[in-house]
Amino acid sequence: MPKFAQVAIALPIDRLFHYRIPENLSGEIAVGKRVFVPFTNRRVVGYVVGFSEEADVKEVKDIEGIIDKEPFLTEEMLKLTRWIKDTYFCSWGEAIEAAIPGGIKKGKKELGTRIKGSEAQAEDFLITGKHKPTEEQSKALKSVIETIDKKEYVTFLLHGITSSGKTEVYLQAIDHALGKGRQAIMLVPEISLTPQTVERFVSRFGDKVAVIHSKLTPAKKFLEWKRIKDGKADIVVGARSAIFSPMSNLGVIIIDEEHETTYKQDDVPRYHARDVAEERAKLNNCPLILGTATPSLESFYKAKHGEYKLVKLTKRIDDRLLPKVKIVDMRMELATKKRITIFSKVLLDAIENTLKKGKQAIIFLNRRGFSTFINCKSCGLVLKCRRCDTVLVYHFEEKKLVCHYCGYTQEPPDICPKCRSGYIKYSGLGTERVESEMSRQFAGAHISRMDSDTTTKSGSHDKILGKFKSGQTSLLVGTQMIAKGLDFPEVTLVGVVSADVTLNIPDFRASERTFNLLTQVAGRAGRGEHAGEVIVQTYVPGHYAILTAAKHDYEKFYEEEIKSRKELLFPPFVNLVKIVVRARNDELALKTAQGLADAIRGEDKEAKVAGPAPAPITRMRGYFRYNILLKGKDRTAMCALLRKVLGSFRKPHGVLIAVDVDPISM
Repeated sequence: MPKFAQVAIALPIDRLFHYRIPENLSGEIAVGKRVFVPFTNRRVVGYVVGFSEEADVKEVKDIEGIIDKEPFLTEEMLKLTRWIKDTYFCSWGEAIEAAIPGGIKKGKKELGTRIKGSEAQAEDFLITGKHKPTEEQSKALKSVIETIDKKEYVTFLLHGITSSGKTEVYLQAIDHALGKGRQAIMLVPEISLTPQTVERFVSRFGDKVAVIHSKLTPAKKFLEWKRIKDGKADIVVGARSAIFSPMSNLGVIIIDEEHETTYKQDDVPRYHARDVAEERAKLNNCPLILGTATPSLESFYKAKHGEYKLVKLTKRIDDRLLPKVKIVDMRMELATKKRITIFSKVLLDAIENTLKKGKQAIIFLNRRGFSTFINCKSCGLVLKCRRCDTVLVYHFEEKKLVCHYCGYTQEPPDICPKCRSGYIKYSGLGTERVESEMSRQFAGAHISRMDSDTTTKSGSHDKILGKFKSGQTSLLVGTQMIAKGLDFPEVTLVGVVSADVTLNIPDFRASERTFNLLTQVAGRAGRGEHAGEVIVQTYVPGHYAILTAAKHDYEKFYEEEIKSRKELLFPPFVNLVKIVVRARNDELALKTAQGLADAIRGEDKEAKVAGPAPAPITRMRGYFRYNILLKGKDRTAMCALLRKVLGSFRKPHGVLIAVDVDPISM
């Protein structure tokens, strides 16, 4: 037996640690097991990833205890987490920690009992049989089924317009994999927003389905994980972290709405679930299906260049028509009414007609709150957060000004804190104000609002959507939460209050996000027997993102967007690595960022380095932030360069440095 174990620890230190294997533990130790080890002056959980005859330090401490009877991490999971370490600039221990459920991160032993309510509630649904696929669905399925049978890795980009039946393709692909004795993982952008997906899966497959998402308690999440590990669930439906489900015989992986930004992890390790899924599919020799009506530019580019296989669904189920989209130029409304209005006459008339017919409408605005800023008309002061460079948003129900970044709140002032005048004006609008105005305009209508303010309580998503589904609510006002995954046959109208909100964000993905949101929210209309209508209000009616979304023309949008990406050298033509340097002292943050950028340039003269530049929100939670941007074709090489530079870079006390590979926003 080797003398030393190589142990990964979940700390931001890019190395393995050697520990001596005591004689009494030599018979139990194995790669993949968790162990208790001393680290500095404390006891921590480590993961055994290998053995060696020699140690890299003179004084080697002993392993204090072995937690698991059987290896906790499979060889596949060790390979996958190592790939994450190399690709996303983190330690191996941090990557492993991301792959295990919260209930056992502190070294708790595996539990043998089940907690009531931890499994998908199959008894709530009737088990349904297969549906007969359409001609297009059959064609898409044929390619997928061939790769499942051959045990081949292929990534399919399933580009299907809204309501074209992508979910049925997923279900039948999974059914085929199960028939071959294999398993399936199905990722959705946010499980709590898509109860219908879970409902469809459980009604088709019963208690073979396990559900993993962030709303589960750590104990419930662990018990679902244990059920999967024990082979009692062959299908996992879940959000981002479900990609790490401990399945031993994967036959297919599916990512629904693959373009969604929620698949990117915010904190360390900052992985993208789509790329992790691709790597896991390769390790398991199985197909990966990326489904969406609005592919990410990166995925469509790969499909165009043969890296992914493109499969299309061009028709809606039962040949239902795509909703007609009408663009309303709000500049004309302003010219005729001489004042800024929330709703155009076109939208108000359409809502009235929809309600008269007993149908439902969705009103979309991707900004929450009542008034989006408060300013003084006398001196021009705009009330901002004390800790962030952001304006405070007024929330009517709470009667508070709120920072949407750090949560700071304050009472709204009656007089200007700067010039002491009484000319305080509430401007801009969010979903709360839209709901309020809707209640005034349509007094008899039942209206609900769905945004992150109304969905903080457990079960609130399901409650709001349940009322809408049953017809108790006729108008649903909301943010991007209502733009995806919802299927309500009685919705015949979608109104977009302001299509410009996402366009005005200083980010190279702003046009793509606008196109995606408009197309997705428009797709909520006309999913039943009645034709749908979409009304889009905007002050920039000629922008290609809005025009192409109105025509449901993804390919035309792609052609326009890819030109600017190539010209400016942004993804998919390069990979990006964003380095954020932050400190409570502005000068210190900037000076450190300049020093770091110079060090990177000094280490590699060929490296494409931009910055440092102030972050779009320069100060957040009291920290001043500066961004350095690396551009290159090889993520792993860029990470290796950064590891080398940061290994010798002397960071001043009080400065924090974060590295984000393939950032979603700037």
